[in-house]
This record gives sequence, C-alpha cells and structure tokens, in this order.
Amino acid sequence: MGIAANVQKAMSRSLVQQAARLIRASGREACCDAPTAQLAGISARAFPDTRELARHVDLILVFGGDGTMLRIARETAGLRAPILGVKVGGLGFLTTIQSRDLARSLAKIWKGDYKIDTRHLIEARIRSRKGEAPMKALNDFVIGRGDVSRLVELDVKVDDETLTRYRCDGLIISSPTGSTAYSLAAGGAVVSPKADVLAITPICPHTLSNRSVIVNSHSIVRVEVASRTLQTILTADGQVQAPLEPGDIVELSRSRRSIQLLRLEGGAFFTALRQKLHWSGSNV
Repeated sequence: MGIAANVQKAMSRSLVQQAARLIRASGREACCDAPTAQLAGISARAFPDTRELARHVDLILVFGGDGTMLRIARETAGLRAPILGVKVGGLGFLTTIQSRDLARSLAKIWKGDYKIDTRHLIEARIRSRKGEAPMKALNDFVIGRGDVSRLVELDVKVDDETLTRYRCDGLIISSPTGSTAYSLAAGGAVVSPKADVLAITPICPHTLSNRSVIVNSHSIVRVEVASRTLQTILTADGQVQAPLEPGDIVELSRSRRSIQLLRLEGGAFFTALRQKLHWSGSNV
C-alpha cells in the first residue's frame, strides 16, 4: 500500500507514521514516494516519485488537501492504482476521509467496503508559433489575464461552431470533478461526476448575459486569444502555468487518461455536497 503526503504540512508527518504502523500491523507492506519517506523519517520501501509509486502498489493514501490530490492525480493519470484522500487542512471535495477516522477507514478498505469511481482528466493543447504543448488537469483549465487588471478578449468555438467572444477576467473550462471548485465560485453549475460533459464558465464577464455553458465532453473547445496587448496565461488546476501570446489557440477536450478514486461506503457525491456546502438536509 502506498503513502504520499504534502510535505509542506507538518501535521502530515505523524499521520504518515500512523498509516505506516497500521499497514504493517495488518501484514501489508507500506511504500512511499521519497519526499514522504524523508518527511516521516520511516523505514519503508521508497520510490523516486508518485508515478513510480503508483506502478508498484494497489492503493495510494494521500495526506493533504485538494491541491495535493490534484497534483498526484496529474502525476499518476492513466495508472490503475486508486487514490484515497485523507484531509489535512480545510474544505475539500477530493479528500474524502478525516484524519481522525484513518484506522476505521483502513479497516473498511481491508474488508472490501468501498467503491471505485473513475474520473477523466481534461487536456489542453496550445497551438502557436512555438508548436504544441500538451497539458492535463483533473479540475479545470483557466485562461486569464496576468497582473494587469483589464479584461481579456477570448474567441471561443465548440466543434468549429462559434460560441461568442468573451470580454472577461478569464474563462474556466472544467470537468465534472472540477465543477465544485473555481467554476462554482464563478457562478457555474454543480455537475455530477457521472455526467459526460465539460463546463465553460466566464469569470466576471463584461456582458451580463454571458453564463456558464455545458457541452459534451467529447467536444473540442477552441479558445483563441484575441487580446493584442494584454498578458494572458493558461493555468491547469491552479498549479501549472503556461504563457499565451496574441493569436494563440488553446484546444481543450476530455483526456483519454483517467484516475481511480476510492470511495468508502456512504461517501456518495450528493451526501458530500450537502455536508461540505452546508445545504439544507446535510444532517439527513
């Protein structure tokens, strides 16, 4: 069983040590990526990175927040090892269990009381004078302005059909998984992870009638940078950035790669949604 942690969070150290003890007590082998093993100071089989770790284990416990889950999802995309997020920090939709429930949760896993959810990533290709540069994200891609507080202009097509020219602070293209992240904060819809769609959501659009648009996930969304003097940036999951130039075209679509998220019984999406957003019925 694999363990990976956000090494910037001090609390992760004791949790990784606890997880390693529980795994060994069950007669299983605990493995880590090298930074996690160094953080916890444990003697465990260590691999250089999480992708290599995922090739050798049947499950990865991830200690951190949604940012850590997003990073590891991109690094392990396409591999079979499922991921289970253990929350170390604040609100999170991808980290599904509380750290205080670690022992109980592992016991459920070893009894087989869990399900596996498949989540597809989304992919962006920048078509420019410099060539193509593919990027992947689990939650979303954001095309937005740099440091200058001015609206960007973005021409958007869906499967070669013109949608509109957005004048806005930025544009979010999100997967169903990412609908509860930046897209939600920008006024986009909550989308079930089982839906086979992408959401296009403008950030602070100048035209008030511009609203979030839902398209089939097999569509190709083409965004051309129409701004001529403003710095524009493409960001994947809020973590990886690439600069864009006037005239650059970003093609976005569902990736062929996916990840497997382990979900304990009772951890269904709408239950989590009610609880985390404190909607009416959260105590039902």
